[in-house]
Amino acid sequence: MIKRQFQGTRHFAVLISLLRDRSLFLEEVRSGIKLESKNTALFICSSLFFAVYGAIIGSFHSWEQALSSAVKLPALYLMTLIICFPTLYFFNILFGSQRTLGQHFVMLLTAVSVISVLLFSFAPITLFFLISTFNYQFFTLLNVAILGITGFIGIKFLYQGMRLLAQEDVEGIETRMRLLRFWLILYAFVGTQLAWTLRPFFGTPGTRFVLFRELEGNFYLSVFQSIREILGI
Repeated sequence: MIKRQFQGTRHFAVLISLLRDRSLFLEEVRSGIKLESKNTALFICSSLFFAVYGAIIGSFHSWEQALSSAVKLPALYLMTLIICFPTLYFFNILFGSQRTLGQHFVMLLTAVSVISVLLFSFAPITLFFLISTFNYQFFTLLNVAILGITGFIGIKFLYQGMRLLAQEDVEGIETRMRLLRFWLILYAFVGTQLAWTLRPFFGTPGTRFVLFRELEGNFYLSVFQSIREILGI
């Protein structure tokens, strides 16, 4: 029991070191220091924070939806990472990167972990609106905005970290940075489409709980429709 508590504290200590001293953390990644323990800690911490936020947004519908979203939200971010990771890694290797697979993967997990922490920090605000409002469209758009903001910050963090990681590999660095910008756009599109595939995360009020909905339309049309309903257009 004490050993498990120690391990949990150690995992959170890794995350706190990332948040408090980003430069030192990234320097350790670039030097290949304790990559396996960093991957494990960031994976566990980010999954936990995503699960908490997923449970909150799913609570708008029912306890079944809360439980489902607590599983699906961490899965969304980690599956997006796994789907897009090979493209980033092999293109970087092709254009001169000397970084290892482990270094690339921990960099992506740092970005995902930053997103999870930011979502966790928004949890009290989301919980407040969950309790105080019963407007499904408003609650959905509020959380889409929160997910968008946190995702943008996480992507920015990843870009800065990858640039630092690439400093020692002078050959092809500009090409890799251009490819990274393209990859970040691809990552965003894969993430939004995967979110649409895994929906619902909120659950429409007055409907029975379903684990997955039938594929129809797309994410962007759904957001546009929600905006129209709120504005009464």
